[in-house]
Amino acid sequence: MSNQINKRDVLLATPRGFCAGVDRAIDIVSHALEKFGAPIYVRHEIVHNTYVVNDLKQKGAIFIEDLDEVPAGATLVFSAHGVSRAIQDEAKARGFSIFDATCPLVAKVHVEVAKLSKEGYEFLMIGHKGHPEVEGTMGQLTAGIHLVEDEADVDRVQPLQTERLAVVTQTTLSVDDAAAIMAAIKKRFPTVREPKQQDICYATQNRQDAVKVMSRQVDVVIVVGSPTSSNSNRLAELAERLGTPAFMVDDPAELNPEWFVGRARVGLTAGASAPEILVQGVLDRLRALGAISVQTMSGVEESVQFPLPKGLRLN
Repeated sequence: MSNQINKRDVLLATPRGFCAGVDRAIDIVSHALEKFGAPIYVRHEIVHNTYVVNDLKQKGAIFIEDLDEVPAGATLVFSAHGVSRAIQDEAKARGFSIFDATCPLVAKVHVEVAKLSKEGYEFLMIGHKGHPEVEGTMGQLTAGIHLVEDEADVDRVQPLQTERLAVVTQTTLSVDDAAAIMAAIKKRFPTVREPKQQDICYATQNRQDAVKVMSRQVDVVIVVGSPTSSNSNRLAELAERLGTPAFMVDDPAELNPEWFVGRARVGLTAGASAPEILVQGVLDRLRALGAISVQTMSGVEESVQFPLPKGLRLN
């Protein structure tokens, strides 16, 4: 069998890769290292990407899950996924110097939960059990927030009351899956309060929309992203759902030449936590396997930027 994808074309998605929240989170750790020196402690992986985490480790970041691992007086960064109220309170009580890299779009959900809880609302959260963003959002309250992962969960959930019931979602979900679960919620709880704005972030939606367009034009889709990345997994699932075989790679070396046998057009995208250097590495590998042209899709040009926290600006 040939190890080349002879005379294949590559279609490159737009947009792809880093979103504004990921850019900001990585900048927070990088600026903290530059301003205060190593080590800087980070609660959970700053973003779900192996390359990014390893790069920051080499620069002096130490990633931890338990605050007991952080020495007194250290600088601590909360990851882009956000943390529970209990972890925030414990970190403050221990006197760490804290910088919060929670994505502002996740923080917006936290603010909404806190506000509506004071008004007597219970919550249904659409999300994936065990994901740190879900743990952080649900951890804004000690009670009254219920996780629903699918439509079957909607049938089983038993809120204490339904007069004041609101929905929030994980920001990195499949747009289509979340819509289906939301429809089931509205059918069972017709008076439920929906988010004022879509909780699923603009970057997640834009990358999924690009895959919907791209998958119709290619024979196989490659998604650059780590296995732990929710939004990257959703991109691969979406392509598969639309009938196009899809594979995720965390590194260009993971590309398998057999994926391209008999497939003339290759689509390439990247999750919101995957850096462009990996995309270019995959393109180099595809060229080595015989790809002869790369065409970049037209698509949404993202211009969103989020400011760094006070105390980290270097000028």
